[in-house]
Amino acid sequence: MHEWSDEHQMLRQAMKDFIAKEILPIKEDLEHGDLPPYDTLRKLFATFGMDEMARSTFRRRIERERAVAAGEVVDEPVESFGDPGFTLIPIIELSRHCPGMVTAMGVSMGLTASAISAKGTIAQKERWVEPLLTMEKIGAWAITEPNSGSDAFGSMQATARRDGDEYILNGSKTFITNGPYADTIVFIAKLDEGNPPAERKILSFVLDAGTAGLEQSKPLRKMGMHSSPTGELFLADVRVGRDRLIGETEEVAKGGREGAKATFQQERSGVAAMALGIIEQCLEVCVEYAKNRVQFGQPIGEFQLIQQKLAIMEVARMNVSNLVFRTIELGQAGRSMSFAEASAMKLYSAQAATAVALEAVQLHGGNGYMAEFQVEQLARDAKVLQIYAGTDEIQTTAIAKALLA
Repeated sequence: MHEWSDEHQMLRQAMKDFIAKEILPIKEDLEHGDLPPYDTLRKLFATFGMDEMARSTFRRRIERERAVAAGEVVDEPVESFGDPGFTLIPIIELSRHCPGMVTAMGVSMGLTASAISAKGTIAQKERWVEPLLTMEKIGAWAITEPNSGSDAFGSMQATARRDGDEYILNGSKTFITNGPYADTIVFIAKLDEGNPPAERKILSFVLDAGTAGLEQSKPLRKMGMHSSPTGELFLADVRVGRDRLIGETEEVAKGGREGAKATFQQERSGVAAMALGIIEQCLEVCVEYAKNRVQFGQPIGEFQLIQQKLAIMEVARMNVSNLVFRTIELGQAGRSMSFAEASAMKLYSAQAATAVALEAVQLHGGNGYMAEFQVEQLARDAKVLQIYAGTDEIQTTAIAKALLA
């Protein structure tokens, strides 16, 4: 794949029209106020029929799983969500203006729903997944803790302790996307059997907002991604039944680490589409600015150093576009990137988006440092792409280990 199809272009234009009508008029409230993005995202889903498509596809998959569980022979493959391009285009277009909305949406219907879909029982999927896929409910995937950033598993202190047929959960999580407003939370903890922490199994539980002993903080103040509410979670003797243990079994592959790793892989793959949206928007506004901003008696676009900045931005756009197209091609072939490949794509795309956004600020000079000019926001938003879903340093390690294996 080397370019968007006509159908893709139609969706891109429809997304641009929706953003102009429904998001840009309230962008200040989303980015600088305290307006959560969820109602706007639900309107997006309803406008494009994304909620009904997700609902019907999910129900067909559940019917097939029930048939397989009953021992019936089912020949037809599990239906996919179709061309991945139609999933990535909304991410790209939203990231041009409010990347935080993509983060809020992706963690809810992507990471949280996927964590339950991947290892959950049929009953658990029916109970929690469908409302997450349609944005009826907001989800949060809680793994990061105050003392466990990149070392998510090794430094994890949250615990699950057996008490008869139930579990008692304790611990705190931080930097949790959707944490303040989440209806459904996947809480990841270590099973405390009195053994050393390094030997404990990793288990995942599904919690509902309002559960006794669960406290959800107010939104944290951040450098960027203001349209994505981020918060803390505090659990004090939260009692849950086995029905809330994902898979309803403690015998999960490699202590649950593989499931979390797969979720990280999915998250990293989505960063490239976000990076592409940021890069495209920076380039577009910079080209316009370079044409119209006059200094020393001529448009600054006539100066070679400005031309160099624009050229470097275009190279980044082309490279990240090609990575996104490769993701689409693999999806169409029923394949996905390896963990190392997803890490490589995330590493390059995040660095490229941050570099382009900072150059966009520089090209705008003093104006670029002002909130009235969009590049100021995009520079703040881009930086977190190098941090969340695994820092640049963690991506580098993942790639190198795969090469040396």
